[in-house]
Amino acid sequence: MDYVVQGTLDELGTPLSQITFVVFDLETTGVSAGEHAITEIGAVKVRGGEVLGEFGTLVDPGSPIPPFISVLTGITDTMVAAAPKIESVLPSFLEFAEGTTLVAHNAGFDVGFIKAACAAHGYPPPTHPVVDTVVLARKLLTRDEAPNCKLSTLARIFSKTEPRHRALADAQATVDVLHALLERAGSFGVHTLEELRGFVRAPTPEQRRKRHLADGVPTGPGVYVFEDERGDPLYVGKSTNLRNRVRSYFTAGETRPRIREMIGIVERVRPIACATALEAEVRELRLIGSAKPRYNRRSRFPEKMIWLKLTDEPFPRLSIVREVKDDDAGYLGPFTSTRAAEDARTALHEAVPLRQCTEKITPRTRRSACALAGLGRCGAPCEGRQSAEEYGLHTVAARRAMELDVTPVFSAVQARMERLALEQRYEEAAADRDRLVSYVRASARMQRLSALTSIPQMVAASPAAGGGWQIHVVRYGRLASAGVMPRGAHPTPFVDALVATAETVVPGPGPVPAASAEETECILRWLESPGVRLVQVEGTWSLPAGGAGRLRARLDRAYPASEPHRRREGRPMR
Repeated sequence: MDYVVQGTLDELGTPLSQITFVVFDLETTGVSAGEHAITEIGAVKVRGGEVLGEFGTLVDPGSPIPPFISVLTGITDTMVAAAPKIESVLPSFLEFAEGTTLVAHNAGFDVGFIKAACAAHGYPPPTHPVVDTVVLARKLLTRDEAPNCKLSTLARIFSKTEPRHRALADAQATVDVLHALLERAGSFGVHTLEELRGFVRAPTPEQRRKRHLADGVPTGPGVYVFEDERGDPLYVGKSTNLRNRVRSYFTAGETRPRIREMIGIVERVRPIACATALEAEVRELRLIGSAKPRYNRRSRFPEKMIWLKLTDEPFPRLSIVREVKDDDAGYLGPFTSTRAAEDARTALHEAVPLRQCTEKITPRTRRSACALAGLGRCGAPCEGRQSAEEYGLHTVAARRAMELDVTPVFSAVQARMERLALEQRYEEAAADRDRLVSYVRASARMQRLSALTSIPQMVAASPAAGGGWQIHVVRYGRLASAGVMPRGAHPTPFVDALVATAETVVPGPGPVPAASAEETECILRWLESPGVRLVQVEGTWSLPAGGAGRLRARLDRAYPASEPHRRREGRPMR
């Protein structure tokens, strides 16, 4: 007689209804757990859908809170002045969370800060099980249900609490999101913590079914193209090891919703082997720009660049354009948005009194001047008060500020910011600061690009694995050829052959005459990496002495590129 042996509770796992979760959120002074500090902790302890307790406190980070963080969170230096430091708060939080499963939205960020705090103050790293509601949402929700997995988006669907970048409120919203996702997971047969963690890690049926598509993909650097049944590109990527990278798309590690959706319709993978990692990076950019695969998000429209143009006419003005023409006009850019170009234009107008009207003006044109003339911001060439020769001095100054020396713009905007700050007009000072940052960053980028794109040919080499050399031929900022010279080979005939077979590049107009700005920046990053040696250079590779690069580093340290475009507190830059 056969008997069925019932499994033990340990074998079945712990029911989710019996799990105690501590759902928590942190506010910090920045994004790096090693460099920045916690300013607020909020946590909610729940079990079986019931709230068992809450934990919330501000934390003195021990350093000033950056202005853009204060704008984002509402937490100011004054608010944390009397708050306890993290060494006093951390033991209480660890005690509150003892024996529980931690939950956070984008848990890697929050848990990373807690681990860093534990390491800094002599506590062992937390070993709690962790559930990330971002990963869970990506697994359970479709794009139709939620366009993205931001907490604010999910809270609008599942919670009555509005996240507002305050720790306790965001933790409360995450509790509602967690409960909704656990209810959804139940329909997939997920009822225990062990099943939940396995469910998150498990590949989808489509991923398992299509693992064979990675068979035959070579190792080494290159580009891979996922194609549908008609051969149309769905997604383009690059890797230093094609086989390993392509295989990863068919494992549980790939949790991006759009990529899992893409896996459902892909029918083949086309590998393109490359000689070097740089060649793979460049080929990826070119393929994405030409094919525009629908599942790639970045680099799809390199042709949609935005420029600030000093027009080619008797009385030039600054115009925002999307095309560089073969004329004698001056250009600044490319910009990532029209707003950034507008900011840069306003900054330049502060230093140089160019006309701001849009009508075409000739030496014979006569029309009434605008208010800027009365304010001394324009010489009124429209009324004939300024000749083309007199106005030309402003044109020369503007072009020099755009291409060679940003000092006049920096000084003019800085002086205005100081004046506004003294008058306590901080909102206007902050707007001017943003304009200056846009101007300097665009100018530094263009000068760096132009330094390379003006060189007809450059050959450079870097050490390769196995003792050889990776050699690249660059013409007008475009990668023209790539190869790996074996160890022990004579360099001269190898370089000569690589140059002879390199792509012929005919430059066009403007600062990026032969490639996208992104491609040239890829090449620049490689050229500036350790171990790279210049083999041949036609012309001079240099930056202007008064260029924007010397100021950009200063601005980037004070105002990281990830900051919101507008900040409330304005102050001069020292």
